[in-house]
Amino acid sequence: MGRCAGAFAEYALMDAREAIAMPPGLSWEEAAAVPLTFMTAHDMLIAQGKLAAGEWLLVTGISSGVGVAALKTAKVLGARVIGTSGSAEKLEKLKVLGLDVGLRTRSADFCDAVMQATGGRGANLVVNNVGGSVFAECVRALAFEATVGHMGGVMKAEIDIDALHAKRLTLFGVSNKLRNAEQRAALYCVTTRRFNEVVRRNLTRFPQDFMFQPTNEGHAALRSLFAISNIGRGGRRATAKPPKWPPAEGGRRRRARAAKCARGCP
Repeated sequence: MGRCAGAFAEYALMDAREAIAMPPGLSWEEAAAVPLTFMTAHDMLIAQGKLAAGEWLLVTGISSGVGVAALKTAKVLGARVIGTSGSAEKLEKLKVLGLDVGLRTRSADFCDAVMQATGGRGANLVVNNVGGSVFAECVRALAFEATVGHMGGVMKAEIDIDALHAKRLTLFGVSNKLRNAEQRAALYCVTTRRFNEVVRRNLTRFPQDFMFQPTNEGHAALRSLFAISNIGRGGRRATAKPPKWPPAEGGRRRRARAAKCARGCP
């Protein structure tokens, strides 16, 4: 398993340096959905966030794929988790996974509630899935010498330099766009060791009502994934028998392209 392009393709090509052995006990769907979300969570919580046991993690948009992975990873670390979501139903379901405090909101109005939950100290780490529209509120909700990781969403925001300076805050991003294959491979080696602990404790598994109905139709899978009630990231199993590859006749350009990619050419 690993990360590569081609989510709805019959075949996909992955750099061998970025491939990860599939741990026993995972289904194919789980193995497909896990790497992107849990590797990002590892990057944000462990590699850069340095989240420790007993600390508070704030996750905006916690019902997203990375949000749920961050929640489960934080529980492995012994941290406490506050999450925001516009759905009370989603927050209630996430309590089964260990969510300590759920805040029902889609707006930048959660600082006071975070401060109350943390005894006035603020969160030690923020995983911001929503982006710039709540960035300033995330900064206000942080503790002294805390860290905020920016995941995605709205990509522009004003930064309160005074708060950044006074609280001695750390700000980081998690994009891999500029990393080369060697850097990504090194990340995978470190992540895999931690991920095996997550698998061992069965934390990649979700209650049945978290899962959407498997389907062989890509558009139906996407409708389910983007449904307002969906939580996390789903996997899709193709039940139709794929054609032989390379094709017995024709497909010369495709075979040549596949051979070129296998040699590591762009």
